[in-house]
Amino acid sequence: MPTPPTGRPGDHYAGFVPGTTTLPAGHRKRPQCRPLATDTICDRDIPISTRDGAILRADVFRPITSSFAHPVPALLVWSPYGKSGAGLLGLSFMPARAGIPESALSGYEKFEGPDPAEWVPRGYAVVNIDARGVFDSEGDVRVLGAGEGEDGADAVEHIASLPWCSGAVALIGNSWLAMATYHIAAQQPKGLKCVAPLEGASDFYRETLCRGGVPQPGFWYAVAAGFSGRGKTEDPAQVAGMHPDWNEYWEDKRVDFEKIRVPAYVLASFSTGLHTEGSVRCYEELRTAKWLTFHDTQEWYDLYSSKRNEELAAFFEHFLKGVDNGFEKTPKVRAALLGYNEPNLTDVDLEDWPAPQTEYTKLFLSQNGSLADSSPREAGTISYQSDIQSEQKDADGEEILFTHTFTKRSHLLGYSKASLYVSCPDHDDLDIFLQIRKADKNGAMLRSQNIPLSVLKMSQDQVPPLNILQYLGPTGICRASRRDLDEKLSKPYYPVPSLGKTEKIQPGDVVKLDIGIWPGGMIFEAGEKLVLKISGHPMTLAEFPQLWGSHKTENKGRHVVHFGGGTPSYVQVPFVEL
Repeated sequence: MPTPPTGRPGDHYAGFVPGTTTLPAGHRKRPQCRPLATDTICDRDIPISTRDGAILRADVFRPITSSFAHPVPALLVWSPYGKSGAGLLGLSFMPARAGIPESALSGYEKFEGPDPAEWVPRGYAVVNIDARGVFDSEGDVRVLGAGEGEDGADAVEHIASLPWCSGAVALIGNSWLAMATYHIAAQQPKGLKCVAPLEGASDFYRETLCRGGVPQPGFWYAVAAGFSGRGKTEDPAQVAGMHPDWNEYWEDKRVDFEKIRVPAYVLASFSTGLHTEGSVRCYEELRTAKWLTFHDTQEWYDLYSSKRNEELAAFFEHFLKGVDNGFEKTPKVRAALLGYNEPNLTDVDLEDWPAPQTEYTKLFLSQNGSLADSSPREAGTISYQSDIQSEQKDADGEEILFTHTFTKRSHLLGYSKASLYVSCPDHDDLDIFLQIRKADKNGAMLRSQNIPLSVLKMSQDQVPPLNILQYLGPTGICRASRRDLDEKLSKPYYPVPSLGKTEKIQPGDVVKLDIGIWPGGMIFEAGEKLVLKISGHPMTLAEFPQLWGSHKTENKGRHVVHFGGGTPSYVQVPFVEL
């Protein structure tokens, strides 16, 4: 598909201006921006050649002292969003700037990437690269996989060879930047010493475009609309429509983490609706030195926090500068559990992920909307209208609820799954959506605030119902015709769909669906409630305002959920003693 043109209002394109300038200490890009603390060399639009001859463009911000005699390591930042503050996608696009005031950043950072004003004084170069096809980088935009990985690997090796660089390069960033990090690192480029993927999906088809077999292209097209360039953009959503079954194209978009050979600082959160599964799979499947940290806020807000900067500085000092600072003694896994109506738990040390002490507990759907310790002898059913238009504002109807009340403080931490018996008398397929929620002792549904209200300067009622600002709970998705599981990828506690074939159901026939529910971390006190919600539409809050009401359902008529008797539907949840 055509890439949106460069130079649109709001894309902040500064023109093609190769050259080197010195930005003095105290310099501000704009009066409201963070000033630079030290003299900084800015190399604009440097060329980087790829193996097929395409020329990419990058901006480099580095210490004034960096030279052949005094080389510095580089933090390489890669995405199709624009470099050094350019691009339509940015914090100014987000409500309340996601709690990050313009005065906190220099304006030279790539969206979702580190700020040169923070890292140049620490003795690093920040290299912001426009991926292939973006602004003045030649070619067409590639979407992840080996193609983007090879381009990034060529960039790593080029930067490592420059006279001001010590030969040590790291990859860092949120979201796409983290996803690209996986694919670049899997190419094993010379000079890459470590990576810091700060939340990113790792299987673009299963986790983003077609989770549970249900096509959801809206988010992809919203993101791609923010690209700027002069060529075309690969369109995986269109490919999904033409080739929905798993094939080499989709395999290429799934990261093989065993190919990554460098140490990794892996960040994750439960609040994201996009990256949780990919982040934890990264940690689980890496075969190198690795650390997993869950934070309890939102990825952009966390990225620029002093806590994250200090931890990343220790990681980079150790693996890029060779400083013996004891970072290797950092706990391998640190979890965060969300309290919703009480303080969160953070930096909970675990021996591994998932936590070895996890107790998986089955809660069976039962009469009167309860979740019981055993399946009822008598069979029952409950139904909902499956084809309503969802707004994704936590106010949709036609959602059925099953509730478990706790008798003691409990901690849900890890993967959940559901085994449900369902039918649809009106259609030969059905899309089903699940969500685990927390309710207080009075049964009121709770939301977790991703960014402090004091920072947003809002009351909770004033916060827009968007997933970047508020988190509801872990979710699962399944299309009945795509219920076939991948035996190699599935685990006893987490089923993974193969997406390799389509098996329609007969209207009215009861079919068993095994549905993975993304990892979560939740605190429940005695008297509080775990609520399983089931519906025919997405129940997560939308990521962006323009996605409210955008989900196009393929459901028809009513869905019937069967429980008890010969159809023992249940949800399995992970409890951990802390």
